[in-house]
Amino acid sequence: MSNSVNNIGFGDPSFTVAVYIANLPPMPEYSHLSDVTALRDGQINTINQACGNGWRKVFNVYAKVLFTLPSEHYQFAKLAPTWQQYRDSQLLQSDSHTALLFSPPQLSNNSTLHIIAGRTYAKALINQGLLAAELDWLDEQFAIDKANKLIVCPYFDYRQLSNIKIARLSQLVAECF
Repeated sequence: MSNSVNNIGFGDPSFTVAVYIANLPPMPEYSHLSDVTALRDGQINTINQACGNGWRKVFNVYAKVLFTLPSEHYQFAKLAPTWQQYRDSQLLQSDSHTALLFSPPQLSNNSTLHIIAGRTYAKALINQGLLAAELDWLDEQFAIDKANKLIVCPYFDYRQLSNIKIARLSQLVAECF
């Protein structure tokens, strides 16, 4: 019996950047996700329309984070003129190398950057035995496990993950290499 869990979420099944959040959009078409499913053009907007401002913030912050990642390791900022255009044309789509996952991190692949959005979610995963990581808590909001390229940061919301904190997250990513 394998102890691994399938990755479940949106994006490219061959992702190199994975963001983990606790809840999936409350839409019937996503209630039975069982793998990583690429989004299509316009699908992010459909989710935003159906699920409200909270989901719009998640997608916006994700695109902004990708655009601030160190360019010597990640090329996202070179794929579109703005983070908004990247979000609308590539984020979580086929061949984007990005994923938004609703399942616990699988840390066996050392080439993948793992970002858990939310300290409370990270601690819940640890307490449930779903995350085996050596987290170094840098402060109340950020933790890092360099060996597993895992970072815990504030939830993907403008109030919690401001532009200053997005820049700090990018700096932590650079330290993972």
